[in-house]
Amino acid sequence: MDVFAPTGNLHAGAIWPEVVVTLTLLIVLVVDLVGGSAARKSLPALSLFGLLGALVTLVLQWQQPQLESFLGSFAADPVSILFRGLVVATAALTVMMAERYFLQAGAPTGEFYVLLLTATLGGMFLAGATDLIMVFVSLETLGIASYLMAGYTKRDPRSSEAALKYLLTGASSTAIFLYGMSLLYGLSGGQTQLAAIAPYLANAGLVGILALVFCLGGIGFKLAAVPFHQWTPDVYEGSPTPVVAFLSVGSKAAGFALAVRFLATVFPAMTEEWRAVLSVLAILTMVLGNVVAIAQTRLKRLLAYSSIGQAGFVLIGLVAGTEAGYA
Repeated sequence: MDVFAPTGNLHAGAIWPEVVVTLTLLIVLVVDLVGGSAARKSLPALSLFGLLGALVTLVLQWQQPQLESFLGSFAADPVSILFRGLVVATAALTVMMAERYFLQAGAPTGEFYVLLLTATLGGMFLAGATDLIMVFVSLETLGIASYLMAGYTKRDPRSSEAALKYLLTGASSTAIFLYGMSLLYGLSGGQTQLAAIAPYLANAGLVGILALVFCLGGIGFKLAAVPFHQWTPDVYEGSPTPVVAFLSVGSKAAGFALAVRFLATVFPAMTEEWRAVLSVLAILTMVLGNVVAIAQTRLKRLLAYSSIGQAGFVLIGLVAGTEAGYA
């Protein structure tokens, strides 16, 4: 796809939206630590203002040529800008619904905005990552912040249970994905750039297939695709409602950005194989998500299975493998 074509145009402007979110995170952290109760009341407005600023910089980026940063490890191409904007917009909506929820729950809000902005930053970098190291660091930044947000209401045993289940399943899936990336690193003779790895997989044989399977396992967890969906109902039910809103849209959007870029860039030689696997996963995900949702009696579990079913529908576009399908 042309949208993934590297341009070699290294420019610091590629990460301006991330710089805005980082500065907002630091300001919120400092105000929460040293400010009084009156200053802490401004934290939602500060967070929202910073996220809106990041959205503005993303809109300005759309009119520029494709940019790269971090020595080509991060790309600000149309796909990246679209998914980063979706992550930022989801975080902004989460901020607007979080203040009242946590006040009623009797939980402090300052730390939550720091964690939310950290998860947003991880999701944004994940959406534009074009290097194995950048992918892993971004994935962990998003994941660890999400684990902490899931267990944010510590007095609620269901929230603690959700965080523990999310942590255990997330750590397992990350280990699987990391093993797949280590196979890619070995097969390519030490390459970490996604585009540079692809030529080495044309004749990789069984080891290449194993790398694809392990990478699909890690990606499937982020997308909550069957059979990697087991964590979703329990985590959604126990987590605070604003956290569920972010996980169901922002985190999953970053996961789909990773899937689109990773599969299209690293595994073009195995397109038929991963399309076949994703076709089966999409069918199972749509069927299980929508059928099991019918039997649910709790709203959050119903939404969780509905989210799983929707992930199956989105996977169909990925299976198509064309620009129209990705769109």
